[in-house]
Amino acid sequence: MALTDTRLTDLAHRLLTVPGVVGVVLGGSRARGTHTADSDTDLGLYYRSPLDTGRLGELATEVAGPGAGVTATGGWGPWVDGGGWLRIDGHPVDWIYRDTDRVHRCWADAEQGRYSFHVQAGHPLGVPDFSYPGELALSRILADPTGELERLRRRALVFPRPLAEALVAGLWEADFLIGVARKAVSRGDSSYVSGCLFRIAGVCAHALHGAAGRWLINEKGAVAAAGLLPGAPERFKARMDAVFGAVDGDPLRLSIAIDLVEDLVLEVADACSVMLR
Repeated sequence: MALTDTRLTDLAHRLLTVPGVVGVVLGGSRARGTHTADSDTDLGLYYRSPLDTGRLGELATEVAGPGAGVTATGGWGPWVDGGGWLRIDGHPVDWIYRDTDRVHRCWADAEQGRYSFHVQAGHPLGVPDFSYPGELALSRILADPTGELERLRRRALVFPRPLAEALVAGLWEADFLIGVARKAVSRGDSSYVSGCLFRIAGVCAHALHGAAGRWLINEKGAVAAAGLLPGAPERFKARMDAVFGAVDGDPLRLSIAIDLVEDLVLEVADACSVMLR
């Protein structure tokens, strides 16, 4: 059984007692209302350095029992940051660190149409820096004594037009990848072609979300989510599935996969152009 709202609020206010924590939000599928019965509960712990992870670890033990613990900041990598995987009242609860000043910087970049994908284990496309303000926009704030997070969240509810235009302009990479993937066909290099196709799918999903003014903060389900957007190419997910279904070591089938995705990229570009008008 998931944690009740009362339990979440109580836990959030206990987290505020940890030096460095400035606010706590409910994130992930439970904040967006897309969760299932067995979905984890994601709590974003917004902090300013130094975060007292020693005291945070003590609190983890208090609420989740012996053996519970947390990482140092950056313990899960430079962009996932750190946190703890806990079980509270028998339910999986993830504490996820977010550097508040970094979130502000990423928002400022997004407003100017600047973004990058950052290498991170577990994220084959890379972590887009604009996912930080996107996470906050899609979250439910549980504790925010100064109102700082709510002010930033309200701003991020409006997707920045410069970021939308930049993500659509980023479709140049899909065209480039199609060209380099074709060079691997004669060698039957299915793994390289697959890598190109995966990145093409991600670039297209982000372009479509940007054109629609919607935050895309996770690679998981990105293609399916893009296909549900108003104005997306018809049968976008099914056609992208067909692209990957054509991949094997046969050069002919690799060429078919690339031809299929090339047609889809052209339609994505046309769709994005219409959506941005």
